[in-house]
Amino acid sequence: MDTAKDWTPGFFKPFVLILVLVLGLVGCSSTKMAYRYADWGIVWWVEDYVTLTADQKQQLNSDIDQLRQWHCSAELPRYQAWLDELESDVSSNPPDKATVDYHQQQLFSFFPSLLEKATPVAVNLLSSLSDEQVQELANNMAQSQREMEDEFLADSPEATAEARAERTAERVERWLGDLNSEQRDIVRQWSANRGEQTEIWLQGRRNWQLALLELLENRNAPTFEAELEYLILNSEEVRGEAYKAMMAESRAAMSSLMHDLIMAGDRETLAQLQDRTVELNDDFEALTCSPA
Repeated sequence: MDTAKDWTPGFFKPFVLILVLVLGLVGCSSTKMAYRYADWGIVWWVEDYVTLTADQKQQLNSDIDQLRQWHCSAELPRYQAWLDELESDVSSNPPDKATVDYHQQQLFSFFPSLLEKATPVAVNLLSSLSDEQVQELANNMAQSQREMEDEFLADSPEATAEARAERTAERVERWLGDLNSEQRDIVRQWSANRGEQTEIWLQGRRNWQLALLELLENRNAPTFEAELEYLILNSEEVRGEAYKAMMAESRAAMSSLMHDLIMAGDRETLAQLQDRTVELNDDFEALTCSPA
């Protein structure tokens, strides 16, 4: 996977936008503002796929506001506790592989509860779609898929790996600071070893979209909510065995990459990681949650 959004179910990636912000994929100086206005961004993101009526937009705004309030009051303290632990673990010596694995597991443990809470938001929206809106959604999904295939599959495997290395280095540097030559070599080798990961991801994405569109044909059925919940919470199963295996391999590879990069760094690398953790934690601590 090349970006955080790739880990989320296609149409519902807006519902984990808040978590993407938590992972530090935006600049520290903008984290507080981005978090506070994430609900607007989610609505705009959804409307990239389907044009909402005034009533639908009002309902979505209300649902997302409740989701954000829950997330701010219930989940941010969990993230702060994790960041405190991460800061402690990198404060003196480079973390060993087991410690890096542990923190990656902590990071991924935040997803299920957010996806579960986002499911009713998705149910309210998707069950209200007209036939025309479902067709618009299908058309836009197909167009988005074609654009991604054109973007990620147009180049040679070597060019694709190089582009992946550049994106990976850019994101890693937000946590570790400027990479040295050895670290850049590690990133390039890691990217070259990802094989047909992009093709598997794109096919899995398409599998999930087709399953959603099939489900929407029976959106008025009494089983719709339960089936949509399964689709959201078990995305890897829906995307196929190849995708599921690729995700397991990717998580292990990412953990190894972070460990190798830290070990190839110096004291400044640890200091940058610690500073980044403290800054992000301070941003979250400064947020004021509205009562749910």
